[in-house]
Amino acid sequence: MNALAARFNAIFGADMAGPLAALAAVLVVFSVASPHFLTGATFGSVAFQLPELGVLTLAMLMPILTGGLNLAITFTANIAGLTLAWTLQANGGIDAGPGAFLLGSALAFAVGAASGLVMGLVIAFTRAHPILVSLSMMIFLRGLGEFLTRGGDISGFPTFIAPIGHGSILGIPVPLLILIACVIASHILLSRSKLGFSTYMIGSNIESARYSGINTRKVLVLVYMLSGVMAAVAGIIMLARFNSVRVGHGESYLLITVLACFLGGINPFGGFGRVLPVFVALIVLQLLSSGLNLLGANQHLTTAVWGILLIVVMVLRWFSAKFIRIVK
Repeated sequence: MNALAARFNAIFGADMAGPLAALAAVLVVFSVASPHFLTGATFGSVAFQLPELGVLTLAMLMPILTGGLNLAITFTANIAGLTLAWTLQANGGIDAGPGAFLLGSALAFAVGAASGLVMGLVIAFTRAHPILVSLSMMIFLRGLGEFLTRGGDISGFPTFIAPIGHGSILGIPVPLLILIACVIASHILLSRSKLGFSTYMIGSNIESARYSGINTRKVLVLVYMLSGVMAAVAGIIMLARFNSVRVGHGESYLLITVLACFLGGINPFGGFGRVLPVFVALIVLQLLSSGLNLLGANQHLTTAVWGILLIVVMVLRWFSAKFIRIVK
């Protein structure tokens, strides 16, 4: 048994056991509960619904690895989407060309990066708690968006944008391809770059990282800027998927991004975790949502189940850590 566990850990990593077990459990339970669960329609729905949540989770991941949090990701995504929408509206609306879209996307990324830059600077130089800083940014972005849009939607975009939210290439949804590209980029950044190494060092012990010669302020600023840029990617996907933008889009995603990170083995205090287990955890959560929908549950019950699952994950982690100490 120990040899089998050691082999599994060598191939997949110890942090993959929980997400893979949860994936197997969800597949078995819902395939028994509903004969329509293991169908192409279910997995096609998951493939189109997963990307916006997945990209937002990646935006949450790096701040958590530093021991922080970015509560402003959904409103950063919406403000970035609004920036793109306003650029398109100013250049012809539904008649806007690809140039306007590229300009608007660049401005959306800049807005996301600016949001992260402000948070990173405040956290790095004042040592204010990331929860308070990101909560303040969330409130600011929400208020700004409500003021500028008067609580309404902005819609009416060129048709060539639609494939970003609904199109497919060789049968694979375009938004899923975008998510996979973001997952690969995040994995390489965290596992193969100096910034990734510094991120883990700061999450483990920021004082030790500082004494090791790491410019912790610079790293924190970069981490929150990248988080903002990733949120902007999600904002563009949501604009294309819903064909409209408003400040409140995806508000419920905030809880789920934190849940996906913890279910994927991310240490809530920072310093440990990988991208791939988080990706598997995202698939589990989306399959759980689809399974509940097939059984007739509404979205509110699904959100409640996600909240309970977060509590269960934390309790199981506590029991697991206690069991390991007893065994040792």
